[in-house]
Amino acid sequence: MVISKLHYISQGESPQQHLDNIQKACTSGAELVQLRLKGLSEKKILKTALKAREITGHFQTRLIINDYYKIAKEVKADGVHLGKNDTCPLEARKALASWQIIGGTANTLGDCEALIKKEVDYIGLGPYRFTETKKNLSPVLGLNGYLTIIEELKTKTPIIAIGGIKIEDVKEILETGVSGIAISGEITRDFNKINEFHKLLNAGSSLEQRYSFKK
Repeated sequence: MVISKLHYISQGESPQQHLDNIQKACTSGAELVQLRLKGLSEKKILKTALKAREITGHFQTRLIINDYYKIAKEVKADGVHLGKNDTCPLEARKALASWQIIGGTANTLGDCEALIKKEVDYIGLGPYRFTETKKNLSPVLGLNGYLTIIEELKTKTPIIAIGGIKIEDVKEILETGVSGIAISGEITRDFNKINEFHKLLNAGSSLEQRYSFKK
């Protein structure tokens, strides 16, 4: 299985806004979207996830559910992304099908090493810079943070950079050795940027590198 280089993380003031934005992302060519709803009941998240699955299924876009692996299983999403204080990836893996991917959030070298031991399929490493999208933000990494961690890790597990990334940052971030980027605000403000991000991400990888998941 190949990991998408661009992850769009949904934003919105309401579940419907999240769905509208996912629809716009899919229409604009997103290959993978993550439904990220906070502070709602599981019932509401499940209802929204079912609708998100309908939208993404129509466009053949991959859907990742943030935090709720049981909902990811129920709606047959392509996977789940687990935050630092969420379920252990090994527990989620027992519940999910072999084709469903598991990503984990990391901020330090230690976080990354722990996630690799727990056999995640990709690591969301960040934040790159300060972002208002997330409460209780971990320390900002910047380019040097990525360089240091990736050099130490020497892993085949794809690293996805996240946190306040703008279009003009992509070239430099790719040079640190990350596999891809996750974007929320920059795309939500202008869905036409998806195409620009795709061009930059493909130009930045030699011979259209493919990052494969472990079987």
